[in-house]
Amino acid sequence: MQGPLARCSCFQGLVAALALVAGLQLLYLALLSGLHGQQQRSRYAELFEGRRGGRLARPGGDEPKERLKQALAGGGALDGSGQYRIYRDMLALPAAGAAPPALVLVTHTSLSNLHQLEGLLARWGGPISLALFAPSPAEVSLATLLVYALGALCGPVRQLVRLHLVCHAAHLAAFPELRDRGEFARLQACGDVFAKLARAGAGRRNYAMGANASYPNNLLRNVARAAAGGRYALVLDVDMVPSEGLRQDFLAMVADTEQGPPCVYVVPAFEIRHTRRIPGTKAELLQLYQVGEIRAFYEELCPRCQAPTNYSHWLNLPASGPLHVAYQVEWKDPWEPFYIGPGSVPAYDERFKQYGFNRISQACELHVAGYHFAMLSNAFLVHKGFKVPNEFHTQKDTENQRNKVLFRQFKQELKLKYPGSPRRC
Repeated sequence: MQGPLARCSCFQGLVAALALVAGLQLLYLALLSGLHGQQQRSRYAELFEGRRGGRLARPGGDEPKERLKQALAGGGALDGSGQYRIYRDMLALPAAGAAPPALVLVTHTSLSNLHQLEGLLARWGGPISLALFAPSPAEVSLATLLVYALGALCGPVRQLVRLHLVCHAAHLAAFPELRDRGEFARLQACGDVFAKLARAGAGRRNYAMGANASYPNNLLRNVARAAAGGRYALVLDVDMVPSEGLRQDFLAMVADTEQGPPCVYVVPAFEIRHTRRIPGTKAELLQLYQVGEIRAFYEELCPRCQAPTNYSHWLNLPASGPLHVAYQVEWKDPWEPFYIGPGSVPAYDERFKQYGFNRISQACELHVAGYHFAMLSNAFLVHKGFKVPNEFHTQKDTENQRNKVLFRQFKQELKLKYPGSPRRC
């Protein structure tokens, strides 16, 4: 029979055991909570930590992350058709009270060609507005992640590029859960991000986006141009490179130009066989043209699409001297020039998607609306690679025919939109 002292000792032991269990449970919950909080706090930062655990000293600090969170928080905005969702200014917002830039380069791309931004930014050296299209949920996640990498690791991109993400309306963008940290641990510098983008896009053809995805090129152009905010915009494809000093030379030219009738300034476009040596000056371009390394844009695919440019006249103009308007050209179907235009130019018709008539339709409307086409003397654009028939995606001809029918309808609509215009196309 146990005495009072023995019973008290057993009770104290039981209380001590229960207290120990409770303490261990609290410790476990605290550790678990701390681990979860650490995972949540480091979701962004760990994406770009080195393999040995050394965190990058990102030039922008936490600003790219915070800006990205703000851009994604609102869920984007639907376009006019309700088919696409637009997330504007993923990298940074314009400085409050800052005057809009006088000239902005406007471009668009999918992830497969986003690496082209590196060379384009180096040559242009000024503000760029870029619309990025992601056709699937997986690409939306990857695009968001790589946009963050560009903002965190690329100072020039963060400072000069306004980047906007466009996806299907049903696809909501969010900062992706990281499934493979090792894949991103190597991203230590800006060049690493562009190299990864180049590898991701290797071997992929433009417009080959899958059975249920159409590349909305004119919507992307409008999104990027609307956000540009400049007095003038040069709208071009991301795989084209402008001549050296084009931005500065054009701004100097228009500073001395009197206001006249509505006008766009045409920049002649060329193709280069090999992209290792993109000419910067007209003299360099002429040397490559003489040996067949450079030719007129679309020379093999659609000579008529660029014929009004009058390349023979332009090539025989002096290769040096201040940039100026060399001659004017009357628009003729199916000319689709690249040009620097004011903010007043009509928007691109967003019904045109994939391949065919997307730029011709806008040039046609410029003509009907009364714009003049002025050819610049020694500025130019170079497309990376010769355009040849067998390098296009398999649905190109089908898309072209579909858009051709739409273009006929578009031209009839212009007669109603501009009833007083004597011009037709």
